[in-house]
Amino acid sequence: MTAQNNNGGRLIYGCMGLGGDWDSPDYGPGDVDAAAAAIEAARGIGITLFDHADIYTRGKAESVFGDVLAASPGLREQIQLQGKCGISLAEGGVPGHYNLSREAILERVNASLQRLRTDYLDILLLHRPDPLLEPSEVAAAVGQLMAEGKVRALGVSNMSAAQIDYLQDALETPIVANQLEMSLHKAAWVESSVLVNRQEGFDAGFPHGTIEHCVRKGIELQAYGSLAQGRYTGAPYASPTAADRETAGLLARFAEDNGTTPEAALLGWLMKHPAGISPVVGSSRPERIAACAGAAEAATSMSRIEWYSLWTAARGAAMP
Repeated sequence: MTAQNNNGGRLIYGCMGLGGDWDSPDYGPGDVDAAAAAIEAARGIGITLFDHADIYTRGKAESVFGDVLAASPGLREQIQLQGKCGISLAEGGVPGHYNLSREAILERVNASLQRLRTDYLDILLLHRPDPLLEPSEVAAAVGQLMAEGKVRALGVSNMSAAQIDYLQDALETPIVANQLEMSLHKAAWVESSVLVNRQEGFDAGFPHGTIEHCVRKGIELQAYGSLAQGRYTGAPYASPTAADRETAGLLARFAEDNGTTPEAALLGWLMKHPAGISPVVGSSRPERIAACAGAAEAATSMSRIEWYSLWTAARGAAMP
């Protein structure tokens, strides 16, 4: 079984749902057991890269994952860990803000390593663009972390092509990944490609050319929110639109015709794109993680007409 398609995309497990409630300061044995079950389910469908951020459940996601690693000798060598830093949550009257200063990067990465109970991150992502970012400070922090063996590769998240180039000019190591919100529902990333020279293109809000830039530079595109919070795959939520219902129906029919699941079909739609998009699966439910198996195969079997039919249904309007 493989979690990678012919275009280079692979499934990634997103750990944002591990560690229990965001509002609870502590976690218990049940949260560790739930994390272990989610990790096992992800590995069961061929996933080897696990995506973290220091803010996920206020650090508890990393802590429970570290507990699982400590209880599973040899597991760390069988997987890759990806972490993120750069967001400071609101606390004690201080507003939420971004901080990619040298000191903040070093402090946050060291804290993540301690919680994860590991000596290194395979990939470190800078979580959000910081308007006060000094590229030389980022370069100094990353250089130190790499020299110490604590970080092996660097990526970004939520950055445009221009922001990536601006940062890359100061770095001695290549930026290897860019994680963006991309799904059949949040489709501004693909809308921007067909709305050039149209007013709707400006309204889409996605920096045109970012996808193409990442492909040209060999930067992996990682898609968070890839399952669209279950919008098309049966999760209960208020007031589904006519477009949602039509899209869900098309996904279900494709899944039935191809002997797969709607979840795999939904991820397959992303992985069909020639950019080699790697969807991040963020569910903490083992059965839903397991339902994502076969996404790469769904991408291979999906025809051009099926791909466009799903996009047209989700956008609720004909192609321009």
